[in-house]
Amino acid sequence: MQLSYSAAEQAFREEVRAFLRTDLPDDIRKKVLTNRPLAKDDIVRWTRILHARGWGAPNWPAEHGGTGWTPVQSYIFTDEAALAGAPEPIAFGVRMVAPVLLAYGTDEQKDRYLPRILSGDDWWCQGYSEPGAGSDLASLTTSAVRDGDVFVVSGQKIWTTYAQHADMMFCLVRTDPEARKQRGISFLLIDMRSPGITVRPIITLDGKHEVNEVFLDGVRVPASNLVGELHRGWDCAKYLLRHERFSTGMIGQIQRNLAQLVEFAAARPGPGGPLGEDLSFCERIARIGIEVDALEYTLLRALSEADGGGDVGTMASLFKIRSCQLLQQVSELRMDALGSDALAYPSEAREPEWRSGSVLPDDAPAQVANYLNLRKLTIYGGSEEVQKNILAKTELHL
Repeated sequence: MQLSYSAAEQAFREEVRAFLRTDLPDDIRKKVLTNRPLAKDDIVRWTRILHARGWGAPNWPAEHGGTGWTPVQSYIFTDEAALAGAPEPIAFGVRMVAPVLLAYGTDEQKDRYLPRILSGDDWWCQGYSEPGAGSDLASLTTSAVRDGDVFVVSGQKIWTTYAQHADMMFCLVRTDPEARKQRGISFLLIDMRSPGITVRPIITLDGKHEVNEVFLDGVRVPASNLVGELHRGWDCAKYLLRHERFSTGMIGQIQRNLAQLVEFAAARPGPGGPLGEDLSFCERIARIGIEVDALEYTLLRALSEADGGGDVGTMASLFKIRSCQLLQQVSELRMDALGSDALAYPSEAREPEWRSGSVLPDDAPAQVANYLNLRKLTIYGGSEEVQKNILAKTELHL
């Protein structure tokens, strides 16, 4: 299905493609296209390349270092970047805490943190979930007690992605234990090098160290690091979650993975010839392709509304649900294509230099790792059930 873009948008797409051909490092591109793990340095290097071009923050206003692109231009960029094998920028800085600072931060906070996010000098992580507060985030118990010009923070956060790399954490803390749940929460910026912070790894199904437990034991945080009003951090949290969920980058990733699957199936032996000629398998690929096209059309309609000053509102929940489901479905179909080759999975197989030394396709373990890692998509950032409840309440008035 061919989408229609204006001449200016097509010219912009060609500009993006030319930039990705010349400026995206080949070693990073190869890792992304083969599902190999990226090092922190890979992400920082790509962040600085984008920053040098002035393309590091598509969703920021131009006066703060953003691109000034239209929503459709931003989509074209993320789509082409995903198709080309560019890493998705770590969202915690550019796409999550930065919009909160722009909306709720002081001038001093903006001047201090926004340039360092753009340049890649600060790596951020998100201190939201706790062992007893996941989908019901407002049940969090990590406390922050005012002591003169600082807050003293104690508690535990969990599933904290890339905390092992982070310089800073934006954190939800309870500052008024007597108030009703949402009213007693504040939004703090915490230096991860502060005394009293302990980071412990959680190894995920694919053998990867991506998420962590973070323990805060009497961590002293300057009161100037409070974002927004005291006890009103839930407003910041809701605002941030909308930016977290409304990501346009997944469509390009789905399209890239689907194209790789088609290529793989064409060379993969099936029951009566190449798997790519099996009608049943081809039908399953086609169904996903149609769903991706439909989601892309829906997204572009929403972006057109946003370009005209409209509010995408709860569409963020719809895109979060459907894009995550489709990305998982493509990975599941890849597992079916691998068949018994998907059963053997040594965790070290994700390393770039690994070779199977057997009849297994060299990329099989990396594909299995990708499949296992993608199980998280319908849980993190608000589970699929939570997103459906949001849609039911706001759109169906149930």
